[in-house]
Amino acid sequence: MSIRFTGHSIARTSSAFAAMALLATSPVMAAGLTGAPAPFDKGGVKIALISYISAGDFFQAYQAGAQSQAKALGVDLQIFPGRQNAAEQREQILQAINLGAKAIVIDHGQPEALSDVVQQALDKGIKVVAFDVNLNNPKIPQVEQSDHKLAELALQQALKENGTSFNAGYVYVAGFAPLDRRNEVWEKVKAEHKDIVEKARFGTVSDTTATATADQAKAVFRANPDITVVFAPYDEFARGVKLAVSDLGIADKVKIYSADISTADIQEIVEKDSPWVATAATNPAVVGAVSIRAAALQLAGEAVPHQIVVDPVLVTQKDLRDAGVNTIEDLAKKIPAFSTSTAVTASWIPSAAF
Repeated sequence: MSIRFTGHSIARTSSAFAAMALLATSPVMAAGLTGAPAPFDKGGVKIALISYISAGDFFQAYQAGAQSQAKALGVDLQIFPGRQNAAEQREQILQAINLGAKAIVIDHGQPEALSDVVQQALDKGIKVVAFDVNLNNPKIPQVEQSDHKLAELALQQALKENGTSFNAGYVYVAGFAPLDRRNEVWEKVKAEHKDIVEKARFGTVSDTTATATADQAKAVFRANPDITVVFAPYDEFARGVKLAVSDLGIADKVKIYSADISTADIQEIVEKDSPWVATAATNPAVVGAVSIRAAALQLAGEAVPHQIVVDPVLVTQKDLRDAGVNTIEDLAKKIPAFSTSTAVTASWIPSAAF
């Protein structure tokens, strides 16, 4: 998922890093795909994936899914690693344009910093797909994880397990589409259940989100020892809260509900006495594959909806323990809905392997 990734990165020479990223990740030109429409029948189609942030299991899995789908399509996928730097992401988009990308997938970012360079790409006939960043342009398909549904699933479980009266901590940083959409659901739940009291709101995003959030959470729990539920709608937030709860020795008094999941998350959820009891998630690898498929369909001249939604599933601590799930691979096998999506595909597009 994603969040407010703001200026915590080290200054770099953007053009140089973009060029190095391109050289480091660009595969050998692929052969054409049999039975595919132009331009995929001849191969070597360049697509750029430009991220705002690459650190963390979710983003790494997203990129892996994109790579897998690109390989199946015979696409020359060029990945520019995100460094939480809006200026650098802008420069990377310009680099992708100059290096001949036919489509650009933008993974998160700050809309106000991207709109003009994205328009430059569109003006040159380059197709653009956005994942979890609202570029507010009818020509740009928006891929999302149904952030409202993610929040709804997690909060429904919180209500089921804790009733409609409790003191809550809430981890949130405004300014990015995914968290803002999840926040809309949280506000609605509070409005519908007046006895849910938000005692504290906190959160930060940096290259050490979990540890930074943990520091904030410790202060919050010390000031508000009556908090029993924490809604942390991003897994790095949840990791930070869990770390704080464990360090303070209050794991038996607090329950954490989150969004997103990874193998590392699963291991933390199922461990003995873990306060992290549920999360709602899509498979980030599937979302990455969907993003590449959206770009490919546009390049083939086929219709692509403006809003592309990948539906999530609820994953509880009990479900994971009962099924013996310890990894994302286990989860995909035990819950097939987690590992597939029929969003934006076509008969000529091979399935990604992950």
